[in-house]
Amino acid sequence: MARSFVIANPQGEAIQGGSRRHWMAAPASPPRNDEGKGRESSDISRRALLAGAAGGVLVLAGCRRGESVVDPRDYDAFFLWAGVRAPEWLGRARTVYLLAGEVRRADRGRFVPLRALPHVAGPEVWFVVRVERLDWEEGVTAAILQRLAQWEAAGNRLAGLQIDFDAATHGLSGYARFLHDLRARLPRKWRLSITGLMDWSAGGDPQGLAALAGAVDEIVVQTYQGRRTIPGYESYLRSLRRLGMAYRIALVEGGQWSAPEGLEQDRHFKGYVVFLV
Repeated sequence: MARSFVIANPQGEAIQGGSRRHWMAAPASPPRNDEGKGRESSDISRRALLAGAAGGVLVLAGCRRGESVVDPRDYDAFFLWAGVRAPEWLGRARTVYLLAGEVRRADRGRFVPLRALPHVAGPEVWFVVRVERLDWEEGVTAAILQRLAQWEAAGNRLAGLQIDFDAATHGLSGYARFLHDLRARLPRKWRLSITGLMDWSAGGDPQGLAALAGAVDEIVVQTYQGRRTIPGYESYLRSLRRLGMAYRIALVEGGQWSAPEGLEQDRHFKGYVVFLV
């Protein structure tokens, strides 16, 4: 039986798709049509064969040695922003972070919804709020909590609330105070997540990082800006253990990625989230 989902776009139009059970099984899935992938050995040069199939893919993709192109179908957690059409295979996802709305710099007294009420069957769903300022008026938090309740009542398997805010690396303590207050208002049945900058683990002060760890359930560290992987991301990620909290790493669809040494052994590392474009 196919597992279906319906996700509404910013105009309230339903985007429907489904996934079949065999898509969940790994590696033996049907061949893809992506250029440069899944070609027969006769289509690969003798030099690529000598270098190995993996090396041939990297050469075709134009990646640096050791890197691979981020193919979202190899992952099970995703960011879906407003205006991005849900791919048909999204039904196989384990977790989807849906941009629900914004708190804009020009108006601290209003939560701006960006998505009609979704109906997602299967994947766990996060309610994401893009934030440009933290000095909210009282009505903003109340509006967000009301929307969360509506999403849950609609049958969505709601994980909780995620705040997407680019806090300055040297201002983490102030951000943590905001999050502690928000956590106190959020019903305990819902978790609290935040996105984070790579520089936080490298340059954030220990007190600020510890305060964040005490306020949130996870942090999703972004390795991209816009639709491109940030050059030199490897140097930032060497200090991830300084975060001292559960974290995921966010990759951008079509970007580059090479996991830092020891990542899989870090007890705080909880997996990846792919930003769909």
